[in-house]
Amino acid sequence: MAIGERIRFIRNLRGMTQKYLGTLVGFPEKTADIRMAQYEAGSRTPKEDLTKTLAAALDVSPLALNVPDIDSQFGIMHTLFALEDRYGLVVEIRDGEILFRIDPRRGKEAAQLSEQVSAWAIIAEKYHAGEISKDEYDKWRYYYPEFDDTQITAKVPAQELSDAMVKAFKKKLKD
Repeated sequence: MAIGERIRFIRNLRGMTQKYLGTLVGFPEKTADIRMAQYEAGSRTPKEDLTKTLAAALDVSPLALNVPDIDSQFGIMHTLFALEDRYGLVVEIRDGEILFRIDPRRGKEAAQLSEQVSAWAIIAEKYHAGEISKDEYDKWRYYYPEFDDTQITAKVPAQELSDAMVKAFKKKLKD
């Protein structure tokens, strides 16, 4: 999904119009919707400073807007191949299910990515168990890595880590 599609997706998720978002980031009211339509359609690409301003207006990290091009199934496949090459992504079939995992033995970056995906899995489990809301889950994902405290506490056992992460995460949400 290109940056324009991410902007549109998150704008719609937030219930904003193009005109409203455009005026929030400083475009004149008369042309705000046109400018946003151009960015969302991909005919214009926001520069880094505008991307940061858009991210702040959409209440997400700029990283949530800058995602790899996954507009097609072939693009997704090549993204997965690149993840295999760089980070040790492993695809396998177990009990008739296709599974992806990261082999942390493939190097430092693979080990770090494995820890990060584990943090995501812990937060996802908390969401599916009803311990955090959909809004809290989405906030964690869209502000990643800001709310990921695992980088500091990676040696803590998983249950203690997940409880500590949720506690720190909820504290950050209130701040």
